[in-house]
Amino acid sequence: MKVLIAEARNHFYERLFETNTLTLTRAGVASNADTSSRGSKAIAGKIVDILRDKHNYVVNAVDKISGQTLGRQFELLTMEFLQETFPRLQNLRPGQWSILQLGNNNRLKTSDFEQYEHLAYLNALTTENAQLAAALGNDYMVAPDVVIYRSLYEDEEINAGQCIVNDDICKMAAIRKSNGGKPLLHASVSAKYTMRSDRAQNSRTEALNLIRNRKGHLPHIVVVTAEPMPNRLASLALGTGDIDCVYHFALYELIEAVNEVGSEDAREILETLVQGKRLKDISDLPLDLAV
Repeated sequence: MKVLIAEARNHFYERLFETNTLTLTRAGVASNADTSSRGSKAIAGKIVDILRDKHNYVVNAVDKISGQTLGRQFELLTMEFLQETFPRLQNLRPGQWSILQLGNNNRLKTSDFEQYEHLAYLNALTTENAQLAAALGNDYMVAPDVVIYRSLYEDEEINAGQCIVNDDICKMAAIRKSNGGKPLLHASVSAKYTMRSDRAQNSRTEALNLIRNRKGHLPHIVVVTAEPMPNRLASLALGTGDIDCVYHFALYELIEAVNEVGSEDAREILETLVQGKRLKDISDLPLDLAV
């Protein structure tokens, strides 16, 4: 029997390899490894070996690809995985869903969603007033990598089963299209291929801005990453209050790789993250978003 999320997960890896996102350099180093870290190279390489042996994927050896290019490709493939899975969970989370790679170049911005539309007005004020801009800064403007948002409902759809609304009530309900609102942001997905330097903290800053600046329902705030080093994963995954959870692109393979070639510290950190439910596999993400 075909299993939707299992098939989508396998297709995700096929796409990672065929787009040369997850690949090997001529020296045999995986593209998500830190070349200055022996542990990172060992774990990342073992993950590639496990995936290749398990599914007979073809792994290309290519020259070094820029981190920016890898990051954009990883965002795109994360979006594709969610498009293959989440909208098909209508029995768990019905709705008219859209899933887009957002980033800084998309014409759609955070302020185009119901919970954050006031940010456009705030941005216009600070653009015109330098003193106000200096006082408030511009940290409230967030451009998530991937977003999931929900379209609003016509009254006919709301009243399909029974008469629920009319012109006299529910005049400010966000999900009702006749009230003139904007689409509802359901999830903000930060896709980080690796966690070098301050990338982990960038994800946390984005999360805190979404929490502080919202009006109404808080969207899911998650991170998807291919980072192989447990200590770097812990820098973002440990703790609560900002990010819902961190999702690894290949957690089962990561656990196997760390057990085989990782240090004792790496194994302990990874066990803490998994047992504490702060690190999950990407296959868990669609179902968690249905909550």
